[in-house]
Parts: sequence; C-alpha cells; structure tokens
Amino acid sequence: AQAEFVSQELTTVRVQDPRVQNEGSWNSYTNSKAFTAKTSCVRRRYREFVWLRRQLQRNAGLVPVPELPGKSTFFVGSTDEFIEKRRQGLQQFLEKVVQNVVLLSDSRLHLFLQSQLSVPEMEACVQGRGPQSVTQAILHYAMSNCGWVQEEGTRP
Repeated sequence: AQAEFVSQELTTVRVQDPRVQNEGSWNSYTNSKAFTAKTSCVRRRYREFVWLRRQLQRNAGLVPVPELPGKSTFFVGSTDEFIEKRRQGLQQFLEKVVQNVVLLSDSRLHLFLQSQLSVPEMEACVQGRGPQSVTQAILHYAMSNCGWVQEEGTRP
C-alpha cells in the first residue's frame, strides 16, 4: 500500500493506488505530529501489513491491535471489488493504529510509514543492527525526495 503522512493537528492516513502483484501492493500516505518527516509516501505489500500487525501486537501487550482485512481469495464478486474492499480495510487498519498512543510509539510503525526499508531492514534498524538509527533511516528516505508527497497537480 502507499502510505501518506503529513504533520498537522490530526493524523491522516490514506491507502490508495493498489497494484496486483502476487499479494498486491499499495500506496499509503499519512500525516501526524508524531512522525519525524512532515509527509511521506511509501509502497507496501499486504504481507508487510501482516508483519506490522504481528509486531505491533507483540509489543502492545494487552492493548488490542486492529484487524486486517482478510487474505482470502474466495471473494464473491469481481477482482476490482475485492481490491477495493481490501484497500478500505487496510486504510481503516492504519487509521485505527495511528489513533492509538501505545501503537503510535512503536518504531516499526514509523519505519513502515516513513521509509522503504524491507522487513529485515526495519527489524535490524529497530534492534540497532542497521547502518542507521530509526530517525536517520526516515530522514534519509525523506531527503531522497522519494518519500515526499507531491502536490496532486504535479504527480506524474
């Protein structure tokens, strides 16, 4: 998914531009004062959302983590309908996650939404085994211009 984030009073997360590639990938956009970069746009696969949810639950203790939309391919309807339902489900998942203070404190969430690091790279970064700190990884992605969300009128 593609995640967009813009630092303002309210947190905004959008999941859009789904692309079917095996499990599919999504653009997501988010914005919140809690994040390092002002805005970011990253592409994530469904399996990365599954990893994120598992890690959030592991670290959140008794705090419940929102559910993801199902992975089932047994969907009655068109492929487009299934993709749209999944997109909506992923967006709702992220919207609920970023409204939870406990979940919002997890470094993996910040890397998930503000870097294009792979799952192993995110794990290494969080555990201090990567070449950069969490903040450095996020700022590196933002400064590369890949992570900045462009104005709607200037998007290719």
